[in-house]
Amino acid sequence: MLKIQAQSNIPTDFGMFKVYAFSENENDWNPHLVWVSEKTDFNDIVNVRFHSECITGEVFHSRKCECGQQLDEAMKFVSENGGIIIYLRQEGRNIGIINKLKAYALQEEGFDTVEANLRLGLPADGRDFGVAIEILKTLNISKVNLLTNNPEKLRSLDNSGILLHKRIPLEISSNATNESYLTVKKSYFGHLLEKV
Repeated sequence: MLKIQAQSNIPTDFGMFKVYAFSENENDWNPHLVWVSEKTDFNDIVNVRFHSECITGEVFHSRKCECGQQLDEAMKFVSENGGIIIYLRQEGRNIGIINKLKAYALQEEGFDTVEANLRLGLPADGRDFGVAIEILKTLNISKVNLLTNNPEKLRSLDNSGILLHKRIPLEISSNATNESYLTVKKSYFGHLLEKV
């Protein structure tokens, strides 16, 4: 069972956040992280972002995806409006950085993101949003606005006992490098994208 292993206040470029580390084991070096804006009221409807780790996009500003920009926009939004970011350690749609780089190499040969994963014998998307639901319940959050374009994240709340009040779009304009990536998100996964 996931539980809070540590917590601390962290000032950021977007404002002050309280950060919780969630894992089953206190010695886990890769716990899920929850970033809570100081304006958040857990008894009200809480703005929530389920965000999966993307070291290439968030840390190194890769232009192959929009993950880093989405995280920045989410942090800005919840800092201004209250809310939380559940940062899930599910790199590369939960295939890990090594397999992600292998998939990138296949993409250089002309395969799209889904085809590359399947060619490696991996799922198109292996993420588990049930983890985020467990974290919401641990924090006693019962009503949410979800910042997402991903219908799978919306469906993860079905029958969870957590009320989805509304979806808040989090769309980033494409660039020449990630346009095909976003097109696959829309055509294969059904992401709710207006600009693609």
